[in-house]
Amino acid sequence: MQQATTYIPEGSSPLLERFINSMMLRGKKSTSRRILQDAFVEISKQGEGQNPERVFEKAIENVKPAMEVKPKRIGGAVYQIPVEVKPNRQMSLTFRWIIGAARDQKGRPMAKKLAGVLMEAAAGAGPAVKKRDDVHKMAQANKAFAHFAKY
Repeated sequence: MQQATTYIPEGSSPLLERFINSMMLRGKKSTSRRILQDAFVEISKQGEGQNPERVFEKAIENVKPAMEVKPKRIGGAVYQIPVEVKPNRQMSLTFRWIIGAARDQKGRPMAKKLAGVLMEAAAGAGPAVKKRDDVHKMAQANKAFAHFAKY
């Protein structure tokens, strides 16, 4: 039996390693790595020979939030204050939303679900991009409270 092409070398990019660590459950890093490899194989099959790493990077770029709201208590009232998202938190939220969207789907192997979510996100659609849009809409709707950010 011939082994599938490996898309994730041992010395893979820090972005891929961080995603693998985010996806990991109960310390099973090898399982997480295998799921991502299988997802990349699935993307190359479904995506008519697209480079899976490029699809992954495009998906990350499309899901990354620029603004979010933080609750702040001022004078007995709690206001939702729009704030910019720092780069480290951007990546954490992006990974959380992509992995969460894949885990919410039922009835298919995780690698196929992850491949589907990544391809949708790279195309600018899907549940992870919708989550980002909802967060941006919330920040836009609460723009009137931005002046409270200095407190």
